[in-house]
Amino acid sequence: MAAQQVRVERDAAGLAVLTVDAPPLNLYTVELQDLLDAAIGDLEDRPARALLVRAEGRVVSGGVDVNLFAAQRTRAQAKALFDQMLDLPERVAALPFPTVFAAHGLCLTWAFEVAVACDLLLAAASARFGLVEQVIGLTPTMGGTQRLAARAGVGRAKELVMTGDQYDAATLERWHVVNRVLPDEGFDDAALRFAQGLAAGPTLAHAATKQVLAHYERGGVAEASEHVTSIAADLFDTEDLQGGVRSFLADGPGRAAFSGR
Repeated sequence: MAAQQVRVERDAAGLAVLTVDAPPLNLYTVELQDLLDAAIGDLEDRPARALLVRAEGRVVSGGVDVNLFAAQRTRAQAKALFDQMLDLPERVAALPFPTVFAAHGLCLTWAFEVAVACDLLLAAASARFGLVEQVIGLTPTMGGTQRLAARAGVGRAKELVMTGDQYDAATLERWHVVNRVLPDEGFDDAALRFAQGLAAGPTLAHAATKQVLAHYERGGVAEASEHVTSIAADLFDTEDLQGGVRSFLADGPGRAAFSGR
């Protein structure tokens, strides 16, 4: 049933796991778009301590159902669709807690664009990635082009988009698109443990890091430097920082427990 194509599960430690399960290819459709919109809305309304985005099936996604594009009759309709599609990764990027995307297999178009909207991208050794919109005469609309440029540089972004080729995880790790390549065997468990580690950490400090880097993306080092001290100072009102300092002084580093308050 459609309601099972996207599910969000939360554990007691505050980790949310968003799973896409729309067999056989996890294609982007109107139905999947609506379900993802609702899932992100729930995470906005009830923030987690960290989010892991993953997929079931042989592939992460085979891309967008091209019938979605065929249904658009005018430029205005296409623009409205593209605006809605772009909204999803923008909202993922704005979530105020660490976000991790786990790619276990082929990851094309919309899924790749959501992946690079997440803070960290983990890939299985056999995973492959591509922005293949050029095959139908389109350019990516969900932020992938510009986010790849931010990670890998403009030249690499042009190569990825203009060729429409598929790239392996090791290559994209070398280009700074993928954060870590993990073995295929045990990948799901390893990705889960990684995300659990973030959820157990100082998530308010992680949110502050995201704020600093958002300023950097908008205005470089100068803008980030204008804001970093105020952002860091706000953390002094949190239980996490106060308790972390006490724990460090009493017991040494690495023993603090963080609550996200």
